This record gives sequence, structure tokens and C-alpha cells, in this order.
Amino acid sequence: MSNDNSQPVPSKEIKIGAGAYFALFFAVVFFSGIFGPTSSTTLWIASQIKELHAQNPGLSHWLTDWIVPLLSTIDFTTLNGSFGKVLTGVSQVDDALKATNGTYRGTGGSGAMEGFLFAFGLIPSVMFALAMINVLEHYGALNAARKLLSVILRPLLGIPGVTGLAIIGSLQSTDVGASLTRALADEQKINAKEKEVLTMFQFSGGAMITNFFSSGAVLFTLVLASGELAVPTTIGACIGVIFIMKIVGANIMRLYLTTFPDKDEQEQQPSNAATEK
Repeated sequence: MSNDNSQPVPSKEIKIGAGAYFALFFAVVFFSGIFGPTSSTTLWIASQIKELHAQNPGLSHWLTDWIVPLLSTIDFTTLNGSFGKVLTGVSQVDDALKATNGTYRGTGGSGAMEGFLFAFGLIPSVMFALAMINVLEHYGALNAARKLLSVILRPLLGIPGVTGLAIIGSLQSTDVGASLTRALADEQKINAKEKEVLTMFQFSGGAMITNFFSSGAVLFTLVLASGELAVPTTIGACIGVIFIMKIVGANIMRLYLTTFPDKDEQEQQPSNAATEK
């Protein structure tokens, strides 16, 4: 006759050490684009190095030429790289031939063939992002994000802190944000409502940093005939407005889902309250 006096084993509290916080810090830098090739930080560092050489003509370039390339090695976009160019056309300009280059997808594509190549181009980014997240998760970055960022993200957007890396990644790349959000949903670290709020945040002004600096920042260099700047504000102010409106859009979705909840999804999705402690 067996005497079953077994008691439920309490869940072991996850200890978050200095290594986990360092992994989180690295993840923020890696996915945020701070040291991207066209980021304001990289351009400022390059300008400071150039000014340093101008003030010290005898300074050897090998002492400083490694700084910017080294910083670029901790940037997701730089390491992810890009596809090579292919020849798409040749034209004659005066007495010379001019070659036109395009992407590996070529020009004029349409239909299923074009869609397949477009999807094929997303695969490296998604695989690389998920691989990096798995490595960072192993070192405790997600646990550190859950503990630190829940204090901010819960009242601000109603989502757990574990979504912090997906938010940061989405500011530089829509592919990264989407893949990380899907991984969080598949692992049941976020429920359906939190997934939709997070998706709304990413959808509004997607890849804000990359798209803004690659296409919108040039407007701030234009000067009117009177000598005044064509855009009477700063880049930081515009990025701030975009970021604030992303938060507003996410909260509109949050309000809608709270007002019109899906009862079936509420019953099926687990609560994340215990995991945020």
C-alpha cells in the first residue's frame, strides 16, 4: 500500500544575473540599428574621426580606421548583408556604354514568380534573427527583458516585457519584428490580444529608423532660396512624433480589443501574469 503524500513542486524562480543583463544590452544595440551604416551615431563617429585626423595630420590612419567597421559588426542589418547586383540593361550615352544594375529579382516581375522571389529574399533575415534570439535567450536576455521592461510596457501598451526585443527589432527591420513576434506567440509567451497590440505597434510606421534615415532624412538637408531650412524642425522631433503615434495606434487597438473581446481566444490563451514576476 503506497502512501502518497506528494506535494506540488513550486515553480523555481529564475535568477537573472549580470550576464543576462549584458545579453539584453547587446540585443538592444544589435537590433536597434544604433551602429548601422547610415545611422546618426555611425555618421557622427566617422565625422569625429575625420576631424581628429584634420587636427592631427601625423596621426596614423590604422589607429582609427578599424573603429567604424568594428562597430558595424554588432549591427543586424550590416551582418545580414544584401544580395548582389545583376545586369538589367545597357544603354549608350554619347560615345560610351552605360550599364544598369538591379537586384537579383530583376525588373518587371509579377505574379506568383515575383512573389516567390520576394518571399525568398525574406528567408535569410528571418532565419538570422531567430538564430540570434535563440542564442540571446540562452544567456537570459529575454528573462532580463521580461523583468526590466514589463514595468514600462505593461502600463504603456498592455504587453509583457518579453516583447521588448521584438519592439526594438521592428524599429530597424519589419522582418525581424514579425519573426520575433511569431516566435513569442508560438511559444505562448504572449496571448492573442497582446500579439495583436504588438503587431499594431509594428505596423504603424514599420521599420521606422531604417526607412526614415534612408528616405526621409534627406529632406532636412534642403535649403530654400532665402537660405532657411526647408524643414523647420529636427530629425529627432520627427522620429519622436512617429514613435508617439505608434504608441497611440497600439493603444487604440488595445482599447478596441478590450471593448470587443474575443471570448473563445480569452479562454484558450494562458495568462502571462506569473511569468512577469
